[in-house]
Amino acid sequence: VSRKDTNMQNEKSEPTEPKTAEGPSANSSEEKALSPVGADSPKPKGISAVAVLWTFGKCLGALLPVYLAGYYRVSTSLLVFGMMVYTGWKHAREAKEARLRTAFQLLNNEEEYTSMKVSKIKRDLPAWVNFPDVEKVEWLNKVLQQVWPFVGQYLEKLLIETIAPSIRASSSHLQTLSFTKVDMGNKAMKVVGIKAHTENDKGQVLLDLYISYVGNVEINVEVKRYFCKAGVKGIQLHGMMRVILEPLIGDVPIVGAVTMFFIRRPVGPSTVTSVCSFQPPFLVMSDSMIMDAIASFLVLPNRLVVPLVPGLHVARLRSPLPRGVVRIHLVEAQSLAAKDNYVKGVMAGLSDPYAILRVGPQTFTSQHVDNTDSPKWGEMYEVIVHEVPGQELEVEVYDKDPDQDDFLGRTKLDLGIVKKSIVVDDWFTLKDTPSGRVHFRLEWLSLLPSTDQLEQILKRNESVTSKTADPPSSAILVVYLDKAEALPMKKGNKEPNPMVQLSVQDVTRESKTCYTTINPEWEEAFTFFIQDPRKQDIDIQVKDADRVQTLGSLTIPLSRVLSNSNLSLDQWFQLDNSGSASRIYINTVLRVLWLDEDRIPSEVASTLEAGLSKQLPQQTSPHPSFATEGLLRIHLLAGQNLVPKDNLMGGMVKGKSDPYVKINIGGETFTSNVVKTNLNPTWNEMYEVILTQLPGQELHVEVFDKDMDMKDDFMGTFLLFFISQWYNLNDVKSGRIHLGLEWVPTASESDSLDQVLQFYSRQSYQNKAVPSAGLLFVYVEQAHGLPVKKSGKDPKVGAEITLGEMSRKTTVCDRTTSPQWNEAFCFLVQDPREDILIIKLSHTWTLPIGSLVVPIRELLSEPELVLDQWFHLDGASPESQLLLRTELKVNSCFRKVCFCLQFLHCLYLICHIDTLCAFRSSSVDAPPVETISSSVTSNEDVKVKQTAANVIEEKVEEPPTPAVIQPPHTSPDISFASEGLLRIILLEAQSLVAKDSMMGGMVKGKSDPYAKISVGEVMFKSNVVKENLNPVWNEMYEVVMRPQSGQEVQLELYDKDMDRDDFLGSAESLMQFLFDSVLQVMQLLSLQSYQNKAVPSAALLFVYMDRAHSLPFKKSGKEPKAGAELVFGNTTYKTKVCDRSRSPEWNEAFYFPVRDPTEEMLIIKLSSAWDQPMGSLVVPVREVLSEPQLVLDQWMHLDGALPESEILLRAELKKQKKHTNRHLIDSALCVCVCVCERSTGLDSLVHTTVTGLPTDTLKPAEVTEIPKPREVLPPHTTPSQDFGKEGLLRIHLLEAQNLVAKDNLMGGMVKGKSDPYVKINVGEVTFKSHVIKENLNPTWNEMYELALSGHNLQEIKIEAFDKDFDSDDFLGRCVSYELISWYTLNDVKSGRLHLILEWVPTVSNSVRLDQVLQLQSLQSYQNKAVPSAALLFVHLERAHSLPLKKSGKEPKAGAELVLGETTYKTKLCDRSRNPQWNESFYFLVHDPKQQMLVIKLSSGWDQPMGSLVVTVKELLAEPQLVLDQWFHLDGASPESQILLRAELKILDSKMVDMISAGTLPCAASACGSGNGQVNLSLSYASQERKLVVVIHACRGLLSQGKDGIDSYVSLMLLPDKSKATKRKTAVKKRDLNPEYNERFEYDLPLEETRYRRLSVSVKNNSASFRSRDIVGQVQIDLQTELAPDFLIHLLKRFILHVIFSIKHNGLFSDREQRQSMVSLA
Repeated sequence: VSRKDTNMQNEKSEPTEPKTAEGPSANSSEEKALSPVGADSPKPKGISAVAVLWTFGKCLGALLPVYLAGYYRVSTSLLVFGMMVYTGWKHAREAKEARLRTAFQLLNNEEEYTSMKVSKIKRDLPAWVNFPDVEKVEWLNKVLQQVWPFVGQYLEKLLIETIAPSIRASSSHLQTLSFTKVDMGNKAMKVVGIKAHTENDKGQVLLDLYISYVGNVEINVEVKRYFCKAGVKGIQLHGMMRVILEPLIGDVPIVGAVTMFFIRRPVGPSTVTSVCSFQPPFLVMSDSMIMDAIASFLVLPNRLVVPLVPGLHVARLRSPLPRGVVRIHLVEAQSLAAKDNYVKGVMAGLSDPYAILRVGPQTFTSQHVDNTDSPKWGEMYEVIVHEVPGQELEVEVYDKDPDQDDFLGRTKLDLGIVKKSIVVDDWFTLKDTPSGRVHFRLEWLSLLPSTDQLEQILKRNESVTSKTADPPSSAILVVYLDKAEALPMKKGNKEPNPMVQLSVQDVTRESKTCYTTINPEWEEAFTFFIQDPRKQDIDIQVKDADRVQTLGSLTIPLSRVLSNSNLSLDQWFQLDNSGSASRIYINTVLRVLWLDEDRIPSEVASTLEAGLSKQLPQQTSPHPSFATEGLLRIHLLAGQNLVPKDNLMGGMVKGKSDPYVKINIGGETFTSNVVKTNLNPTWNEMYEVILTQLPGQELHVEVFDKDMDMKDDFMGTFLLFFISQWYNLNDVKSGRIHLGLEWVPTASESDSLDQVLQFYSRQSYQNKAVPSAGLLFVYVEQAHGLPVKKSGKDPKVGAEITLGEMSRKTTVCDRTTSPQWNEAFCFLVQDPREDILIIKLSHTWTLPIGSLVVPIRELLSEPELVLDQWFHLDGASPESQLLLRTELKVNSCFRKVCFCLQFLHCLYLICHIDTLCAFRSSSVDAPPVETISSSVTSNEDVKVKQTAANVIEEKVEEPPTPAVIQPPHTSPDISFASEGLLRIILLEAQSLVAKDSMMGGMVKGKSDPYAKISVGEVMFKSNVVKENLNPVWNEMYEVVMRPQSGQEVQLELYDKDMDRDDFLGSAESLMQFLFDSVLQVMQLLSLQSYQNKAVPSAALLFVYMDRAHSLPFKKSGKEPKAGAELVFGNTTYKTKVCDRSRSPEWNEAFYFPVRDPTEEMLIIKLSSAWDQPMGSLVVPVREVLSEPQLVLDQWMHLDGALPESEILLRAELKKQKKHTNRHLIDSALCVCVCVCERSTGLDSLVHTTVTGLPTDTLKPAEVTEIPKPREVLPPHTTPSQDFGKEGLLRIHLLEAQNLVAKDNLMGGMVKGKSDPYVKINVGEVTFKSHVIKENLNPTWNEMYELALSGHNLQEIKIEAFDKDFDSDDFLGRCVSYELISWYTLNDVKSGRLHLILEWVPTVSNSVRLDQVLQLQSLQSYQNKAVPSAALLFVHLERAHSLPLKKSGKEPKAGAELVLGETTYKTKLCDRSRNPQWNESFYFLVHDPKQQMLVIKLSSGWDQPMGSLVVTVKELLAEPQLVLDQWFHLDGASPESQILLRAELKILDSKMVDMISAGTLPCAASACGSGNGQVNLSLSYASQERKLVVVIHACRGLLSQGKDGIDSYVSLMLLPDKSKATKRKTAVKKRDLNPEYNERFEYDLPLEETRYRRLSVSVKNNSASFRSRDIVGQVQIDLQTELAPDFLIHLLKRFILHVIFSIKHNGLFSDREQRQSMVSLA
């Protein structure tokens, strides 16, 4: 089909668009481009007087020659001739100019037309022509051509088995439709281009295939109902198919599954033929119906998933989580084309526009706006984006008409642009229309797997306005509907046709129907938008296909999903109103929609709404690759046989070399020291390099000979990919280098730091290198509020980061006071307790701006060793800050084993041999011995015993076997469970022979002994002990074997050497067997530890596999070739593979060593020929412990198979017979081997053999089962006597005076000031104040709180320091015992601190809570501290009936308690469903009416087991504010409970009494009004007889103009109004919340304070004569304010009252004065 035909068909496929929408406009533009010059008529000019005079002058000038010719009597013929010549010249010139004009015009039009045609051709070309990242793949087309016949076979099967049923189900007319012929032809599909995306997830490969298929397909369809035959010929398919290869796995075939789909519906007309006696109405739709069926199969969101490996979750691959959600705000449009005309086109009207928005299959239609060309819609839509890049937003605008809507234009936008920009707010020009543009605001909402931002999102959504009915969503919910089991039957005992209806609020989705089954499998996914997940539910109805009969129902509150850590529920749910065993398996995933405004680029943020203030991010947002580097430690040990390069006497005498090594890796080069004149040098040097964990990195090593005069000689090179060995040098004759590479693992915890530092302190290297203890990752994101230069310009800021001797520099930003770097650096940390990170900011590295000092030890106290926050800069303005992330990763400590070679002499061996089970008397030969050893002595962790040969599928099916009567028990062989366990403990040796000699045998050395132990065919080898004639091994080995007489353990000792190991002696020993109980054995074994990390076994488990019954058929319908795989810990066995049968018989026995019978379990997996699973069985060993004789012999049902599938097996546990430690000692067999030295030293050996092993069978001890009494749970907790006795110590750090100046300028010639801060230590708790720059009389006004026991008051140590870049200077210390005082600093010349200690007792009633909260709201502090209102004491005693883990094991339960920002964790209990903690905690509660206590239980901190939420408000309603009871756990089993005691104690501050009396500032009746607040401090220095007033700040001043006010505070001591008592602060311009922090002193005797009042006025310095200058005023009675109460020094906020009338001339009336008088009683 030609391009023209394709365009015509595209236009026909859009019925809503008029046929002449594009044609006239396009044709008119082309005709206009080719139109002649004269087509443009000139515009008429207006009449001008100058033009008339000019014309008259020209006529006069033309007639003048005629007049002169007549005057001088010139001949008339001469005049006529002149006129003719002029006329001819004039005509020729005009014709020439016309031709030139036409040529130029034609040339311009031709260029315009050519460019227009070229651009149109470019638009019609395939995508790969314009984009270089799209590649041609002709080789792939050749492959497709070769395999196309086989593809046709697959598509034939697909059409007949999949698409045909879909078409039949789509219409009642097509129920008899069938495909009679399917021929895909010989023309293969072509891939015209392929593009690979690399910016997506690393766990997948994403490809875009641009396919084109024009095939000679012939598909015939017959509809028998209408006696009609139809056919399809010549199918065409053009479009882009996306192929995703995921997940990528580390095994063949590397790719787990292949997913294919079209992002947009492909273009593909097909030719439909019909042979019918009449034309049925549905035949016209057959073309589109076939394309719809294909689209429902392959067009997004539908996907074709082809799994390549078993065990994949196909439903999640078919319906993965979306990439994100785009919120579309359709704002308005402008300059739309007018389509409405009146009076048959005589009068032009406007349009009634509306918009249609499409994103894939999601379509939205806006409201139409009548009679306008600039509509304002203001509507909002939310669309789910499955794939970016790829999916587009398509917008079409139409004019609403009664008959057919007129087309007004279209536009498109790739949603990948929205993802990158986060917010796109712009106008988009409409295409295919003369004019018009549309305004959109698009927001990309990412999916968060946590609820941390949920409250912020809900508040933000409340401010979003839209004319659409649906409010904005805060989350999306994806429901994976998997399957159901045991659904009830229909009436008449018929199997139902189940389908599911899922509803969330008003939205209902339906699943497909599974016909005639009670165990349906849907495997479908559904997505819902959620407005508020805290209040909404999921309603699930399982119904029959007729939608009338309900088979079951289920309601899941979304709050239950919110309580899970990963916001998902993946489990079975019991159905309500259904059968007793009816259940449904559902996986629900909730994701919160988050608009990440912090990632919006600056150019995008500038286009957002005016007045939108961008908040600074609270944390950094580094790249995901941040802090992923690791440390590679290179050990350069030695070299051997290097090539000699130094020659003597002109080369006549060979010399040696002076070798050194160059190591290149990761762009860094290390050079070793030079070893003089040595061909076998030893360096022993260490180097460290930071690398990313990327494969394929090379380590390039070169060896050179150091020369003085000429170039160093080359001595060899090699590339290294491995870990540690000798490496031969290339490109030289001889030589090798011993190199070791150590990839140092890192961890985000500081527990092992001391071990790391201690271990590294023992290491020394020739190059003086010190191993690093950790890696410090620094991410410098941005700065804010930096000062400008002295010239007034913004600085060009760069940051220099220094740690030790390493220094890094960022880029220099453009001029700004808020630079952004977004750069990451990595540093090696030698000692985190001592190293300091210094960051210096400067202007182009010349002018300092500020600095920051971060001691690395501060990170050790942070969770995850991460510090991510804003830091204030020293030496800059107060608002200057730096956003920084520092992350410390500590190197893991491990021990290295060095292998040296030396020799040994004589042996003393103690072998402790025992077994753990009883025997039966048997004369049957022993089976092959199975070895059980530790991971140190064996490199294989899993042992697989394969007893069958390769299985070959048979082609002929066997007839079914007749039913037989199944035996109730197994019938194992008589030798079953007769094996025992031989444990060999190799302890030590003494007086071994020395085999290593030095200096040619002149000096005796030692030996490097190791032992070889042989038991039958099994051999063990111990570790080598270097240079020791009395080695100690302490290693344990175990062997499972059948006891027989005459069995021996053979022992041989050797000396480890480079070439051949020397023999040191041998011995043989007899075996003796012992028995014990499981509990005593486990208790004994828990106390033992061995050098080779071996774990002794406590028992043996014998398993006899007899037979199975009623196994399921294979998928092909054949009977299975059944085999069983038994897995126990790391040990695996396989049975033989039986012949085809549903009832196989194995009759095989196996045994397993059991280390912990209470925890381990046996897993049996059945499969057909090891490839098709047929069922499984899990048998915990603890079930065998509860059986008589410890034997479990019965038929067991198989999981994952048919209901009637069973397996018959016998599991028998053998444990030890009870004995004492004396028996253990007596049973140890000691063998002494003496070696008599002769001339050779190896001739005479004495072997000791002990025989006569008893063969009598020892019966296992019978176990008497004692009934276990039912545990009675205590109703309440039993905490200790000290529980809840703590009180609160509140520390107020006010100010300091006369501190020592430590900062000197000009080398100490000029005295400076200090930058003081204070450290307060109470026991193990330390508080640190802020740093105040350049002030010897600082005012802090900070508060700290600490809970202490009332009888355990500790001294308070206070230290003051001066903040410096290198080391902080000491400013003094003091110890506080009193409540209120000025404390003189010791160990310095001068200085004192003003400190207030407030001991706040607690009460057990809530009567005073409101007054406490009111007092809390009146106080403010510089360090943003909020006073606590109460203390919450929690005693966590125990839990009961916790659920088992997913593996079936009992949990290691731990509890995490969270209240606000405080978190505690209990200890981890041993494995138990009823853990006991008996631990107490306390929390500071700021608002008991709002806060809540959350308790999360988990196993090992990784698997959640339930949670509990206790609101503190519940305690307020309890007597004595105590809650002591059992609580049910959410998200656990119904019987799971936890016993705890929660006790609330209200803090009883003395200031509460002042509130009740109405005498506290701001507690009076006038506090409700006012123009703002002033924050000040009053104190009286009795020694100096001075009144001290500190004005801190004002808050919330009432503005009297647009620009704010220029405020200052005026003080006056009344009744004296003279200038001597007046004081005022500095003026703060245009600030409604000014900060003053100024101090004033009055010389005032204490007796006069009774008559004085302090008048505090806040005034406006910029007030005009028309406005008042007083903003507000308050008077303070000094007699009551300076009363001897320790609370009077607390900071107070006073209400500034309004001057209501100008007539008082700025003075208060009597009533207003009474209201403004605030005093303390």
